[in-house]
Amino acid sequence: MRILVLGGDGYLGWPTALHFSQGGHDVGVVDNLVRRHYDEEMGSNSLVPIRQLHRRVATWKEVSGHTITPFIGDLDDYPFLYETIRSFEPDSVVHFAEQRSAPYSMIDRAHAVYTQVNNVVGTLNLLYAIAELNPAIHIVKLGTMGEYGTPNIDIEEGYIEITHKGRTDVLPYPKQPGSFYHLSKVHDSHNIQFACRIWGLRSTDLNQGVVYGQQTPETNLHPDLETRFDYDGVFGTVLNRFAVQAAVGYPLTVYGKGGQTRGMIDIRDTLACVELACLNPAAKGEFRVFNQFTETFSVIQMAEWVKRVSPVPVTIESIPDPRVEKEEHYYNAIATHLPDLGLQPHLLADEHVASLVELAIKHKNRVNPEAIRPTVNWRTTKSEVSVSGGAVGE
Repeated sequence: MRILVLGGDGYLGWPTALHFSQGGHDVGVVDNLVRRHYDEEMGSNSLVPIRQLHRRVATWKEVSGHTITPFIGDLDDYPFLYETIRSFEPDSVVHFAEQRSAPYSMIDRAHAVYTQVNNVVGTLNLLYAIAELNPAIHIVKLGTMGEYGTPNIDIEEGYIEITHKGRTDVLPYPKQPGSFYHLSKVHDSHNIQFACRIWGLRSTDLNQGVVYGQQTPETNLHPDLETRFDYDGVFGTVLNRFAVQAAVGYPLTVYGKGGQTRGMIDIRDTLACVELACLNPAAKGEFRVFNQFTETFSVIQMAEWVKRVSPVPVTIESIPDPRVEKEEHYYNAIATHLPDLGLQPHLLADEHVASLVELAIKHKNRVNPEAIRPTVNWRTTKSEVSVSGGAVGE
């Protein structure tokens, strides 16, 4: 297949591109490289050093013999996006190219507006380009389980059967997103579903849980091929963040009671899920939703796990929750479609948690302790910070 990965320089986009290329597919990556600038703005960095995109691509060709074609540009630039899709002629477009941080979207008005314009407009441009060039292109969009929120009923996969006043229908599952970032993903889902219905596009929405890990078979082939590892209070995902805190002897900061429960997934399973979606595309006019996670854990469970396996003595500290969320809640989400397609997950075990801490210890000299604590409070607004436009990969 010919697969175009949008956001192909990002945490998930880059290893996804490598995985498809190693599998023999023709791969192109699109990115405007703005994710690297967020580090400068936030005073943070990737724990693991990452190379520039062109060096990554060159090293991949040397190591594997396969070619990845880079396209440097912005999804908000419609002529660029249109020409990229026209020239590459993909069978599938994997869409990671969005600002992915909930805390970043909650810094202030400017960051909220930037996140929604960047994410929603980029996706709209993609829909129009595909509709005009080739409606048969399969869109695989990375959504998030955060679109659903934490309802007091089971979370179905995208749709729910409702009986109301004696009549029954299957409707999109109600969404209760918890940030302006998560709201942007809801808007994306609605726009893509609409485009499938009126233009006959085909799309798979992958509502992904929280990703942990940094290493894949392909990124392990050479240091130039490694992907990001974020640990800061704005972009760091919870298990990765705890591993870094343990490595430097920093208390594991649990927000509030720590009962917040989320779907979790190993980075290697993310690649497998995206591959399964591409190899088994949606039908013409179909907008299907897969819940993409393999297990569920609470924040306090993950903190206690890291504390137990860490070779460095560490404590757990409860701090006031900077987010507006339920600190204890019911959570039962359904995820059957991807296992039905053949997903064989890497379930979290002691050795996986320990390996994250070991990786963090290896690179602990790169940790900026000032970046670890949360700096964004959902309940307040701050003075606005100027940011440049663009689209970035996860």
